Amino acid sequence: MIPNFETIHKEQIPELHFPKADVLPDRDAQKQRSSDLQRALALGNLEHSKIKIYFEDAESKKVVETTVWGVTDDRVILKKGVGIPINRIYESY
Repeated sequence: MIPNFETIHKEQIPELHFPKADVLPDRDAQKQRSSDLQRALALGNLEHSKIKIYFEDAESKKVVETTVWGVTDDRVILKKGVGIPINRIYESY
């Protein structure tokens, strides 16, 4: 686990506020993040595997262990329509 990330439950995510800025300024890191999220989506759909998503809201760094149900251009969709903006995600595995 990456240090300094607070573990939360996916049910808490709708209460969070997300800034517009990307947490990853480097284009290569952003491409890697996109690739990792597509892999997480495949794992979620095919094997119903849970992954850890490391992200940051307006207050602090957080991690959630969940199944990815969908990936749009700007959001990762979790169970019950809960979403995390992709630009706020550091990594997932």
